[in-house]
Amino acid sequence: MTQLLPLDRAASERADVDYPTLARRRLLGSAGPRVFPVAIGGNAFGWTAAEDAAEAILDEYRSFGGNLIDTADSYAAGRSESMIGNWMHSRRNRDELIVATKIGKSAESPGLGTGAVTAAIDASLRRLRTDRIDVLFLHVDDRKVPFEETLVAVDENVRKGKVRFVGASDHSGNRFIEARVIAAQLGLTPFIALQCRYSLTHRTEFEGALANVAEQQRLGVMPRFALDGGFLAGNYRSRSELDLNSTGNVVLGGDAESHLNRRGQRILATLDRIAAEHESVPASIAIAWLLSKPTVTAPVVGVSNAGQVADLVGAIDIRLTRQQVAALDEVSV
Repeated sequence: MTQLLPLDRAASERADVDYPTLARRRLLGSAGPRVFPVAIGGNAFGWTAAEDAAEAILDEYRSFGGNLIDTADSYAAGRSESMIGNWMHSRRNRDELIVATKIGKSAESPGLGTGAVTAAIDASLRRLRTDRIDVLFLHVDDRKVPFEETLVAVDENVRKGKVRFVGASDHSGNRFIEARVIAAQLGLTPFIALQCRYSLTHRTEFEGALANVAEQQRLGVMPRFALDGGFLAGNYRSRSELDLNSTGNVVLGGDAESHLNRRGQRILATLDRIAAEHESVPASIAIAWLLSKPTVTAPVVGVSNAGQVADLVGAIDIRLTRQQVAALDEVSV
């Protein structure tokens, strides 16, 4: 379902980005923006990554042609958005980027009622120092608010130009179906993307009903926790390593400790073997496995230092064989 966009060389020269980088970009959903196949996550910014570290991470990501940055108004109480906004302002590169953020979990504008939606969007725009959010994700399925109210509130902000595209995070397949019906009936902006937890160590939430809906609705899928707290990068192979590496070497998102068992060790052993066959590293192979799935557009990976970026974006150039994908599928069931 994910579509690689053919681009002529003149287009690449106009965009001041090399041709191979542009050729690798994919449509997010059936009608969304063109994005780099790996998104850099801002969940470390303002937490384990200070502003200088965040800028170094973003600079390194951009050096590979990356253009998709994912954050949320609740990450570090908004500091993640502020750091990204300051970086974009200082680099004057806003128009070269696709910025995705999520609303619904912040302390200042919790939930997804009409007032909270508009307040959260306005606050994110101020922190990001921009006039529009490229992809706005609902960060929570707020059952206290009628779904129609939330979708109408978001659509109003789309019509005002504050939001370009809309998606949802951690919603069930049935909620995506419900959203599509409401959007069709009321003429509202439909969802074009989804985020959920999905990795070799955590497959059940996405595979099955949600994956089917994503395919049917041609949604762009941005898996979060792609390396499950650094476990799939091979950072933690024992509890002693977990203690030693708990600071400074974390690829964020997930729960590495819960995978220190036989299944986890089998997954790491398979990643190690396939990484050796590609002269690569486990992190790249874990992301390449996600990219081999037809519904996946761009995994979201948060990092705490710039030195981790090359391994993450390196996954784009890895082509796993059918046998390698099958081996990873089997060991991670």
